[in-house]
Parts: sequence; structure tokens; C-alpha cells
Amino acid sequence: MASESVLEITDGNFDQVVLKSDQPILIDFWAAWCGPCKALGPVVDEVAAAYQGKVRVGKMDVDKSPITPQRYGVRGIPTLLIFKNGQVQEQIVGYVGRDVIEKALNKQVNVVEMPKAKEAEKTNVR
Repeated sequence: MASESVLEITDGNFDQVVLKSDQPILIDFWAAWCGPCKALGPVVDEVAAAYQGKVRVGKMDVDKSPITPQRYGVRGIPTLLIFKNGQVQEQIVGYVGRDVIEKALNKQVNVVEMPKAKEAEKTNVR
């Protein structure tokens, strides 16, 4: 279920890959039988491609790796956790749009969203 830019995270590699990451990392907790997880998968893949080099993205199958989800209180799936400096910074539960995920990630990568210019503020400079 992971694309090229998405890491496969397991109970065995979680501490090394996630907690010791020098970049923010988004982890998608999912399961093969979960319909909303399947729907969210392509959205997470898109985010991974868009934030490549700024944020690492991984997916953890909660059926194959049950210890880590319990450790972080993951009670429902899909759940997205954003880690920075080994600590959970954001938690998103359930299916959400790409904009919600990107807004949460932008807080962690210091991306400032510029306000959209109103028509009245646009001027022609000659």
C-alpha cells in the first residue's frame, strides 16, 4: 500500500525511522480491511510527493504492527500522527481532505501561507 515516496513503518523500525528522524514525519495508521483507510491512502501518497524533501511519510499496518498504535493511543483508524523531534505534534483521526493534512504539516515545516489578495487590493503598476 506504500508508494515510492512512502516508507513502510513497523513496530521493529518505528523508533529508528520515526523517533530519530531529523525531519517531521507523518505516519498513517491503517488496515487492509478499513474502507476509509483505503480512501485516504491516495491522499497520503499525494501529500508525500508534494512534501518530498521537507516531510517524511510512512504507513503502518495496525494488524501487522499492533504495539506502536497502542503505545500512542490509536483507537480508531485511519489515524495520522505527525512527529517532530520524536514527539507527536498533531493527530488527525478519520478520513480528511488533503487540505487538512497540509495545514497540519505546514505548522511543522514553517511554511507560511500567504493570504490571498482581494480583487480590490490588486493594482496595475506601470
